[in-house]
Amino acid sequence: METLKKQFTARPIFAEQLLASGTRQTLKKQCALWAPVLALVITLGVHMEMPNQQPVHADYYTMLISCLTLVFAVCAISANVKPKWCEKLSYYSLFITVVILLTLIYEIITLKEAWLPLPFFPSLAKILEAYVTDWKVLLKSVAYSLRLLVLGYFIGMALGIPSGLMMGWYRKFGYWLNPVVRIIGPIPATAWIPVILVAFPTSFSGSVFLIALSVWFPVTVMTCSGVCNINKSYFEIARTLGADERYQLLKIALPGAAPTIFVGMFMGLGGAFATLIAAEMLGVKAGLGWYINWAQGWAEYYKLYAALGISAFMCSGCTSLLFKVRDRVLIWQKGTVKW
Repeated sequence: METLKKQFTARPIFAEQLLASGTRQTLKKQCALWAPVLALVITLGVHMEMPNQQPVHADYYTMLISCLTLVFAVCAISANVKPKWCEKLSYYSLFITVVILLTLIYEIITLKEAWLPLPFFPSLAKILEAYVTDWKVLLKSVAYSLRLLVLGYFIGMALGIPSGLMMGWYRKFGYWLNPVVRIIGPIPATAWIPVILVAFPTSFSGSVFLIALSVWFPVTVMTCSGVCNINKSYFEIARTLGADERYQLLKIALPGAAPTIFVGMFMGLGGAFATLIAAEMLGVKAGLGWYINWAQGWAEYYKLYAALGISAFMCSGCTSLLFKVRDRVLIWQKGTVKW
């Protein structure tokens, strides 16, 4: 009887503990959901109440913070209805809150107190002004940069994959090309700028060559490495079953080297973006590199920072897109490498 009494008295206590734990978890999630909203409200209050020490022609920053506050408030309310959305938003809320508070600190030391000298350290409100006033020029620059990037990247990839396959498949081909790859490949693409100015008829073609060169080297090396690391028994079985050389190259070597080929493509994409800005300073008439050079010449550093922000967004977007393509092509490796 005493054992039964203990069990019956322990059950309400256990239920109360579960209820208290669930309440704490719910409260924790609600605090996480509303933390970015609170940080944005504080940022908005500081921005509107403290006087400015740096010139700002229009208060687009107030409009942006107000819109973001409304968006995050709606998301926090909607997250209570959608559990998956709640989990995702509460997971990223701490990072978002810290970023908002860091922008607030930067605004205080630039726009409000002017502790950092102009024009080298403009406020976020001034950078936002560049997006609003120069959006046509920036949009044109993005279009030209994407055209140059896509053209150079696909040329470098179209040359790198076949050359890497040939190096890994044919010993004679590797005998002649391997020294060239080892000598020319490690040289930064931007080091060829003086030669490009003389060797190519237009600055556009020279810029395409620089980007293609920065992509060709990692794609070639990783493709060759992928082919060489394939298990030789696969080729022996294929030959035993009557597969010719073309079949082995296209159906075994290329798919087997695909994971390392994508590694080379990711490396080439990073090199392409690093080369893009320098390539557009060769004399092209539009592009983010041209815009950065032009803004620096006029000491309008807030426009320079605006262009750098767009470049970072472009690089992240292209990398995410390449990961999507990788997950579709290498479906058996989906989720093993995340971005």
